[in-house]
Amino acid sequence: MKLQDLDVIITAPPAPGWGGRYWILVKVTTNTGITGWGECYASSVGPDAMRAVIHDVFDRHMAGENPENIELMFRRAYSAGFTQRPDLTVIGAFSGLEIACWDILGKDRGRPVHALIGGRMNDRIRAYTYLYPQSGHALPAFWSDPDMAAESAVQAVAQGYTAVKFDPAGPYTIRGGHMPAMHDISLSVAFCKMIRDAVGDQADLLFGTHGQFTTAGAIRLGSAIAPYSPLWYEEPIPPDTPTELSKIAAQVPIPIAVGERLSTKIEFADALRNGASILQPALGRSGGIWETKKIAAIAETYNAQVAPHLYAGPIEWAANVQLAASIPNILMAETIETPFHNALIKNSIRIENGFIPVPTAPGLGIDVDEDLARAHPYADDGLHLQMQEDPIGFHGVNTFAGGAPVKT
Repeated sequence: MKLQDLDVIITAPPAPGWGGRYWILVKVTTNTGITGWGECYASSVGPDAMRAVIHDVFDRHMAGENPENIELMFRRAYSAGFTQRPDLTVIGAFSGLEIACWDILGKDRGRPVHALIGGRMNDRIRAYTYLYPQSGHALPAFWSDPDMAAESAVQAVAQGYTAVKFDPAGPYTIRGGHMPAMHDISLSVAFCKMIRDAVGDQADLLFGTHGQFTTAGAIRLGSAIAPYSPLWYEEPIPPDTPTELSKIAAQVPIPIAVGERLSTKIEFADALRNGASILQPALGRSGGIWETKKIAAIAETYNAQVAPHLYAGPIEWAANVQLAASIPNILMAETIETPFHNALIKNSIRIENGFIPVPTAPGLGIDVDEDLARAHPYADDGLHLQMQEDPIGFHGVNTFAGGAPVKT
């Protein structure tokens, strides 16, 4: 069996657009007629350029190869062009293609992917959700309103979720770390208080920041929200300063979580050495399923846990779930419930009372609606996620617009 054909589909989820402006889906077919699906997570180039990169990585390192030879193909891509270091664009391309290889292998053998990477450790995976606006919640006011956030948290708990994520501390900017404004610290405290009062001990609070603060600023903000006992303090500083995590971990009594912008075991090991205790790999960027299995194993040696990140489509989610089923140190997995996410995989993965039952069907365990994916092409010019160029203000709250909502 050899990898033969590749098709790249850029799918734009309809409004409200949770999961990013577009999803990069890859369909890989073998010479024996088996098709595998994968998803490449957000990249630093646009989808047209990324399409070319994906084809180059496939043609150069994978076409004609047996899909079993994951390690060989990874080393080719990782080392390409005299690099031998994490490259977000190249490894992002490889990650989605690698996921497709596992889907092929599982289908060829009639087994779910987790059965091929160590077997089933977990029958179900604890899920968490971001706090999204409910019916009657106005935008953009929702993102800076602790009362509406608390209402959304109560609704999530009613659905069975036992952990909710929110990030009221302002937008991410291109300017590196900044000192949070007092308005943003006060709003963050208000969010934590209102949500904690609303859900009590029924749900963990997951506090996100999108890596926007200086080390000192992250310590100030973390100290302010610590009384509400968040389960994690997500990406408190930019990902290019991993050694600074140790200073935050030493002074803020909240577990440090990082990983959505990291790639390969090299960067995750660095985070662990510097105080991270929860890793959040996005499998469409981190190197794929096999590389992330290694990341999880390294985390075990630090007594750390894994919580796969998801701000993408349901194919990456499926890969996250297969990995989570096979590792002993899974904490939880991010989920996004929209009708489009569900329809794209024909409801082949579901959430039951806050947990994801692990699929038992071959491969990734999903049935992709290819016609639906092609029926929603991306026609905009924005990146999957975009950062603010203007600096934050200090005369009022710095509103975060909630990821990358679809233009209306």
